[in-house]
Amino acid sequence: MTTLSPSAFRLFRPFVSQTFLAVLFAGALPWHSVCGAPRVLEAGRVPNDVRLQPPKDLDGYFPFRPSPTTEAWAQRAERVRRQMLVSQGLWPMPAKTPLNAVIHGRIERDTYTVEKVYFESAPGFFVTGNLYRPRGRSGKSPGVLCPHGHWANGRFTDAGLEGVHREIVMGGERFEEGGRSPLQARCVQLARMGCVVFHYDMIGYADSLQISFEIAHRFAKQRTEMNSTEDWGLFSPQAEANLQSVMGLQSLNSVRVLDFLLDLPDVDPARIAVTGASGGGTQTFMVCGMDPRPTLAFPAVMVSTAMQGGCTCENASLLRVGTGNVEFAALFAPKPLGMTSAEDWTREMATKGFPELKQHYAMHAATNNVMLKRGDGYFGHNYNYPSRAALSSWANKHFKLGYKDPIVEEDYKRLTEAEMSVWNDQHPKPAGGPDFERKLLRWWMEDAQKQLQQARQSSEEFRKIYGGGIDVVIGRSLAEVGSVEWDMKDKADRGRYLEMTGLLRNTTHHEELPIVFLHPKEWNGRTVVWIDEHGKSGLFAARDVGSRPKPEIQELLDSGSTVVGVDLLYQGEFLADGQPVSRTRRVKNTREAAAYTFGYNHTLFAQRVHDVLTLVSFVKNNERKSERVDLVGLGGAGPWVAAAWAQSGRAVDRLVVDTGGFRFAKVADIHDVNFLPGGVKYGDLPGMLALGAPGKLWLAGEGKEAPELVNAAYKAESAQSNLTVFAGRAEQARAAVVKWLLAKQ
Repeated sequence: MTTLSPSAFRLFRPFVSQTFLAVLFAGALPWHSVCGAPRVLEAGRVPNDVRLQPPKDLDGYFPFRPSPTTEAWAQRAERVRRQMLVSQGLWPMPAKTPLNAVIHGRIERDTYTVEKVYFESAPGFFVTGNLYRPRGRSGKSPGVLCPHGHWANGRFTDAGLEGVHREIVMGGERFEEGGRSPLQARCVQLARMGCVVFHYDMIGYADSLQISFEIAHRFAKQRTEMNSTEDWGLFSPQAEANLQSVMGLQSLNSVRVLDFLLDLPDVDPARIAVTGASGGGTQTFMVCGMDPRPTLAFPAVMVSTAMQGGCTCENASLLRVGTGNVEFAALFAPKPLGMTSAEDWTREMATKGFPELKQHYAMHAATNNVMLKRGDGYFGHNYNYPSRAALSSWANKHFKLGYKDPIVEEDYKRLTEAEMSVWNDQHPKPAGGPDFERKLLRWWMEDAQKQLQQARQSSEEFRKIYGGGIDVVIGRSLAEVGSVEWDMKDKADRGRYLEMTGLLRNTTHHEELPIVFLHPKEWNGRTVVWIDEHGKSGLFAARDVGSRPKPEIQELLDSGSTVVGVDLLYQGEFLADGQPVSRTRRVKNTREAAAYTFGYNHTLFAQRVHDVLTLVSFVKNNERKSERVDLVGLGGAGPWVAAAWAQSGRAVDRLVVDTGGFRFAKVADIHDVNFLPGGVKYGDLPGMLALGAPGKLWLAGEGKEAPELVNAAYKAESAQSNLTVFAGRAEQARAAVVKWLLAKQ
């Protein structure tokens, strides 16, 4: 903090009170709070902003609020579905490379068969599992995807005699042999009922060991050797910036399992179910929410308004910001959705979540297509016999299998681990480990860039794919700002202009911003929103008692333009101690996976962009509407205004931005103040700037030429004349900015 020297103390004594100086010398106020921009709030008080509360985590409360009409829901559903796809790294969807499926090791049972399967969901990356088929059936059968969830050893799980005895006594299982594997029991029962069932591994379980269990499900600490700008690993800042995660890989696997199952000649594409419990329940509502091909869903013991999924494989940055598992399940309406609850985090589902889903299905005239089988108070986290009985009845009803209820499950002979495993001497395990992990993520990134390059062939597709992705990455558009109110606290006459300070309240999102308006008495109808890395104090001359604007700001005021400054989140008056933040907050979870924080909360970077949009919305829509709104961001503020430009829907007439050469690809810490999941994927900062074309753009910090992506966007719009590139020295930039803003355009 800067403090007054003794000579400065003597100089300013005639102008300020003893009390004021005593507070300053005591260190209670930072210099810029008293000798730069005027304060809005009294010293020591910060804005009443919801974002100052502790960040939300996976154990929060995630209610679902049904839409009032099907039309409103269609709009909401598109946004949530796109959020799911973007967060999983599946927007755009990776190339559907050849599966190269191998089916071998057929085992015959009385009414069904079991085979071993592996195929490539991506080049060199294998999905592994067992395929159960009914015997003695003709025609096409329903297909069922069974992601297994977090059972010990996954597909190979065995509860043992002691474990199954406990379940039998409690009524959770019926048979000593078959009850030892509730996962096999589910597949056998469905196959006996006439379904083709594929039971596949989660990453790190059973035969899927190319990425280890410890990495996929127990990741706890950042790996410096995997945090590289060239070849990175999962959970690194680089992987997050490209939206690459274990959860995304599992979701990609589920999409490719659908491809595999639908390629089988004996599977009916009109009857495709997905069912799993625990992490398998998460994969169930994920794939059913993202992919239109499933026609029946049965996520067990996972859909709730409480805990959303504790494993790293169930969390991805951006995924649950403003939404949650119940809404993900609601995306399946009006198709049949069955669920179970247990004595776990789903215990309150009957009163919190399910009533809203029933209301939602009623709006779709499909009240008979949603069901909850309650197991709370009796059984813990499970996919036990009562749960499987509910599934059997649900599948029988909606797939018209022709069985009479109740359907009673019979015993079966369990498969051993050796009988289930897909790898042997003739089918050797593929390579895995850190080098494979890097290679897989490199393919994923390169494939995404190929897909995005294709999207640039038309302006419409560019805005759909790039714009749709960045919209989720930032998390708010100008249209989503909501209601904004101005509460003026002070008004001072500065001669040719008025200085007005107050709070801008976003009542929709419960946010509050300290603002200063410098408004000429002879206003020309134009407003310049000037964003500074130091907040509203950046408009004023440093070390100057009072609030005299900097020369460039004064020149704009003299021209008749209003200039607005703001303290964005954790700037200026948001800082009780006056010290700028150097790292972003995190949830209490000690594991160093970004998704635990940023899967539920916007990043600080995104929140500051939201603040810029709030201010632009108010300037654009208040009762004294501006004829022209210009947005300026120099120095460290350049990236924020570039992102706001992309999200402003062309409400900003002209943008001034000095990027300083900033790129999200250079951010090397998941708690850096400019860390942004997905920030790299859609063209990095140039992608955001390109979305503003054909708007008028003054661009500095990029050398003599604009980035290729920006040039291409302006050329596609035949608007090259609207792009001005400044290549002068940094100290010349502000004068050049004012000249450009004041020029007749």
